Amino acid sequence: MSHNSFGNLLKFTTWGESHGEAIGCVVDGFPAGIPINTKYIQSRLELRKPGQSKFTTQRKEKDEVNILSGVFNGKSTGAPISMIIYNSDQRIKDYSEIKNKFRPGHADYTYFMKYKNYDYRGGGRSSARETAMRVAAGALAELLLKKISKNKIKVTSAVIQIGNEKIDNNTAWNNNFINKNPFFSPNKSIVKKWEDLILMHRKKGSSLGAVIEVRVSNCPVGIGEPIYQKLDSELSKAIMSINAVKGIEFGTGFNLVNYDGTTGSDQINYKNKKINFHTNHAGGILGGISSGQDIVFRYIVKPTSSVLSEKNTVTKNFKNTKIRTKGRHDPCVGIRAVPVGIAMTNFVIGDLLLIHKSKSL
Repeated sequence: MSHNSFGNLLKFTTWGESHGEAIGCVVDGFPAGIPINTKYIQSRLELRKPGQSKFTTQRKEKDEVNILSGVFNGKSTGAPISMIIYNSDQRIKDYSEIKNKFRPGHADYTYFMKYKNYDYRGGGRSSARETAMRVAAGALAELLLKKISKNKIKVTSAVIQIGNEKIDNNTAWNNNFINKNPFFSPNKSIVKKWEDLILMHRKKGSSLGAVIEVRVSNCPVGIGEPIYQKLDSELSKAIMSINAVKGIEFGTGFNLVNYDGTTGSDQINYKNKKINFHTNHAGGILGGISSGQDIVFRYIVKPTSSVLSEKNTVTKNFKNTKIRTKGRHDPCVGIRAVPVGIAMTNFVIGDLLLIHKSKSL
């Protein structure tokens, strides 16, 4: 299996399976002399880890990260930074009854056809369990950005829609509330609706999808390398690589079809020795390069495919059968995708910022 690495100057490689002994990653290209706060990395993992509420999977993992190399006396050395998390709550028996069946909506069928010998336990390598190491790598990138930008660049993300219930994110966004509720909601008034909606679907053995918005503030002008390392194309690759993500849009996104060439472009003026944009339909990226405006994008996470309801499928011998997925699964996997999206965004910004700075004498 190839292509387990992500990034350019700054890159990470992940390894491990959902129900294997451990998962881990190696971050390469990380500059020397950056203060590494292990407790901060752990705090980011705490946001993603399972079993924190009745609205996520009840798998219990401590997700305690250990740094094995690349850090000395509290700072990066410039050598590869290796990190590991040991799995502690595997339940292989949950998959014993379905090991010869393809779970609809999962990668079972395609992994089997491509590799033949694949780990069926929770999806193995295709499991969202792998994203814990992305969060760890993203936290390192965040520490890098704090140092380089002097704490100016900030990535914020929140769930703005679950199922058919969405917030008005233009008028009801509270950054201080996002991490104070189990849904990463920026709006208090919708929490009860989401609680009722998820519990209703969980009770009937189903699940829900979610839309997540990401905002990057104080990103300097000039980040992104046209033509094939555009900021938006690198972000798209990063986000679309997250399990269960099925779409992404920037700025006004698909709704731009309702505008014309005059109202849909972001007009500019110059005042008080500063460039000002009238709107931000482009989401802070022009020609693949950051414009200095807030970078804004949204992505959709599909409903969790593992549900208790019975579905039609086939066996590895291509016989028609039925399947019901037991075990511990997220009724809305999009909730825990929020810290993963933040991590991938930080990593892309960190990588492209290093590339940008390498071009200056």
